[in-house]
Parts: sequence; C-alpha cells; structure tokens
Amino acid sequence: MNEKTIALITGANKGIGYEIAAGLGALGYSVGVGARDEKRGTDAVDRLRSAGADAFLVPLNVTDDASTAAAVRLIEERAGRLNVLVNNAGIAEGWPDNPTSLDLDVVRRLVETNVIGVMRVTNAMLPLLRRSAHPRIVNQSSQVASLTFQTTPGMERGGISGGYTPTKTYLNAVTIQYAKELQGTGILINLSCPGYVATDLNGFQGTLTPAQGAVTAIRLATLPDDGPSGGLFEADGVVPW
Repeated sequence: MNEKTIALITGANKGIGYEIAAGLGALGYSVGVGARDEKRGTDAVDRLRSAGADAFLVPLNVTDDASTAAAVRLIEERAGRLNVLVNNAGIAEGWPDNPTSLDLDVVRRLVETNVIGVMRVTNAMLPLLRRSAHPRIVNQSSQVASLTFQTTPGMERGGISGGYTPTKTYLNAVTIQYAKELQGTGILINLSCPGYVATDLNGFQGTLTPAQGAVTAIRLATLPDDGPSGGLFEADGVVPW
C-alpha cells in the first residue's frame, strides 16, 4: 500500500487485541488502540511505542453510541480515513452457561457487546473505510461458533454454551450479510478464529499464546485486493460453518 495505513483494533489494550495491534504496528501501520479503560489503553500505547510502533489511543466503549461517535471523530481528525477495522472487543460470562439456567440479562449483555457492538462500530466507521484505497474489516469469531463443529460427533469445541457461543454464531451470520451488501465496493470483511488462546476470557486456560491467536486476524487485515470476503478462517485455513 502506498498510503500510510491506519488501523483501529477494538479491545486492544490486552490479549489478542494487543498482539494484533503489535503485529500491524510492526508492519508499519499506524494503530489505534481501542480501549474502554483509558489508563489501560494508554499503558498499551506506551508499550507499543516502546517497541517501535506508531500507536495512538482511541477511547471506545463499543456498547455506547456517544463513545463510538467520538472515536470516529478522533480518527477523522487524525487521519481522515481508516484502512483497517478489527472488531476484537468481546466478553464472556463464564462457563458452563447452560441455556436452561442462564440469566437472560447475561444473554443481553453478551449480544450487546459481541454482536450489536460490532455492528455499531462497523457502521460508524464505514464512511472512513470507504475513503481508503484498500479497506479491510476483520470480525473476531471463534471455532466454537461453527455449527458444524457443534453438531458433528467428535468435533465438538467447548462445552454447552447458551450465551457466548451463540453470539459468535450470530456474528458469523451477520458478517455474511455485510459481505453480500459490500460486494463490489472494495471492502473485504472476514471472520477470524484465533483458537484456544490463554486470555482472561477463559481464565488463561488456553493452549495458545495471544501472539499465536493474532496471526489469522493480521493476515485477514492485510489481504490483497483479490482476497476473499465473507469467509471464516483460522490459522490452518477455512473453518466449516
């Protein structure tokens, strides 16, 4: 890319999001560190800058309209466009979360962050993405969201989940619809499955490092213009729906 590339990664102050920011920063991208907690976001920016990245803080709560609008204004004032949006921010409320006993308020919080939050930020950032030469959107999904994995004996990923897992399946479905609507615009939008990564989302029980979990998102964020759109990917290739 000839122009300076600007990326926004939500939930980038720690874990996989931080490693995505670090990876894109190492490639020369100017990386916006989206973070609800400004102090943690500032600390992450300082660490990224110490490693040589061009990083800047974007205070952002993906569940809040005003916060999202402020993030748009910040990026517009800084760069006038956005090349890459990585919707990484997400929450889980613990396992097991059996659907028969799950608090429905928990379900609402999960959907608000993991699905509606992605849609809110994506829709708000689209005007800035349309101004860039090679716009890319990456939505952070999960292997547990695959209905094939969930329904094929011997391929199950994770335990019973009436909350977190279905929100990622919902995100998969809505991302397909974005890809259909954005076809022909040059905006490529895909889903990244990081694998079982040790983060606070799972109590650090995962078997992969956050850096390993960031690999697929970084690849999708840097796709060539003839790359795929509307796909579900992991490090080893395509994930079955």
